[in-house]
Amino acid sequence: MERSKLKQVSQNENEAPATHDGSVNGHFEGKAKIPKWDVVSKDATGESSGKQPSSVTESWREERTRSVEDNEMSLPSIAAAYSSILTGLGEDPQRQGLLKTPWRAATAMQFFTKGYQEKIMDVLNDAIFDEDHDEMVIVKDIDMFSMCEHHLVPIFGRVHIGYLPNKRVLGLSKLARIVEIYSRRLQVQERLTKQIAVAITEALQPAGVGVVIEATHMCMVMRGVQKMNSKTVTSTMLGVFREDPKTRDEFLTLIRS
Repeated sequence: MERSKLKQVSQNENEAPATHDGSVNGHFEGKAKIPKWDVVSKDATGESSGKQPSSVTESWREERTRSVEDNEMSLPSIAAAYSSILTGLGEDPQRQGLLKTPWRAATAMQFFTKGYQEKIMDVLNDAIFDEDHDEMVIVKDIDMFSMCEHHLVPIFGRVHIGYLPNKRVLGLSKLARIVEIYSRRLQVQERLTKQIAVAITEALQPAGVGVVIEATHMCMVMRGVQKMNSKTVTSTMLGVFREDPKTRDEFLTLIRS
């Protein structure tokens, strides 16, 4: 019976439309298909090149895999699942201290993953401004809270973002909102770092973007190797941040100061 189900799932995946290749839970692995929107790449002379955006770009304008209505409909089943977990752990879900725990845990998990309900374009549409500024913009020490997709335990730390504008700038608070949207999902830190950098790149088409994340993973602190002071540092450098060592060094120096 189980083999039959697996076979059917495999067939469904193979028959899925090509536009969804590489997409899992709103995340995009590898080279995603580039949607057609009003982004025109320019070469060194400033002329339109007609090229598609870089292969690092991802389809993010339509990312929303959960709605408020979905939350309301799925809450009872999530709460029931938590009740089963409590029973499996040897607890009694009916004892006084745990009576409302499944519902509390279900609503908490929906909040921890509320990034699935939001789209980057909802945040950025009214916050991109034409500005003749071509010096580095940095917002550092942005608090970040996420959930490890392997163990469903917290990841928390700080995000540092820098970009070199190309005639357009983004409202500073929106950088933090981008971090919030992508971090409030089930994540691995490497993918989170890239998604933030790519969203800024696609929104502004800047000369370059740099993102560095320093985070603590509770799956390393509370379980497993239990290394209390360990931190994971990841970075994504695009454009001149990747190509020009001086620009990259300036960014890394400023975020450490």
